[in-house]
Amino acid sequence: MDEKKQSIINQSFHSEFLLLEFSEVRELQILHFFGFLVYYLTTVTGNLLIISAVASDYRLHTPMYFFLMNLAMQDLGQVSVIIPKSMANSLMNTRHISYSGCVAQVLFFVFCITSDLSLLTVMAYDRYVAICNQLQYEMLMNKQVCIQMIASVWITGFLYGVLNTGGTFAPPFCSNIVNQFFCEIPQLLKLVCSDLNLIEIGVVVLGAAYASSCFIFIIITYVHIFTSVLRIPSTEGKQKAFSTCLPHLTVVSIFLTTSVFTYLKPTSNSPSHLDLVFSMIYSMVPPLINPIIYSMRNKEIKFALSKLLCLGHFSLNNFSSLIL
Repeated sequence: MDEKKQSIINQSFHSEFLLLEFSEVRELQILHFFGFLVYYLTTVTGNLLIISAVASDYRLHTPMYFFLMNLAMQDLGQVSVIIPKSMANSLMNTRHISYSGCVAQVLFFVFCITSDLSLLTVMAYDRYVAICNQLQYEMLMNKQVCIQMIASVWITGFLYGVLNTGGTFAPPFCSNIVNQFFCEIPQLLKLVCSDLNLIEIGVVVLGAAYASSCFIFIIITYVHIFTSVLRIPSTEGKQKAFSTCLPHLTVVSIFLTTSVFTYLKPTSNSPSHLDLVFSMIYSMVPPLINPIIYSMRNKEIKFALSKLLCLGHFSLNNFSSLIL
């Protein structure tokens, strides 16, 4: 009988996982659902507006806005992979996610955040060329080069997502209780029966090396950018350059700091509030604020949105007050 029970338990481990619930109180579960619903609708709306504005206005068919549109697409994918399932669980008072659903979450979430970091690196290079090599910008950032960069971003993200997913789910699990509101790799690795997973350790080391190289590249790029900006004689020119670059650097710093803490800190079997907080910051904050700091304060984007939404009779200042 004990062996039969153990067999049933083992089968359940392979068929589903139990995600972290924010509360056992029904009223708080409903509050969590509506909180995530507002966040999700706001994030999706902001990023869809950016995609629509860039796609519909030929004047925005430039490298910078092309990269912004791809960033918005990645942010849409990132939140859509993890938020709807958490909302559904709270609404239906359940914690379940199927094994295949968990695999899909890991694959597409890692794909999106890896692509996000790669694209932020490409955007830093684009700003470097635009500010430090203005005369060669059109030659260095032509249409073919931009398409090749974006293709490399998406392919790199997908390959790393496949590697991470394979390394995470290769060993057997001794438990199916995930101490996170989505299938996050560090929390899944705590459930592995073996103490040492060489495959996943290798993948994590590879990811850490890649993230470090991207961050170092971005820092070096911005050192050159700020050096060039300080040589600009006009105060207005300096302010415009800094307003373009500083938000980018801020988002990269927040994203990397919180994700590094989540993925590289020593593992603990007991659930931690810090784990939840840092995971929410790196997974949910960038997709929400990216449309604001990159696009909503941009006059060209606001003008394109006013045309798209048939708000041509409003001034840009009035439109800004509506969306900010």
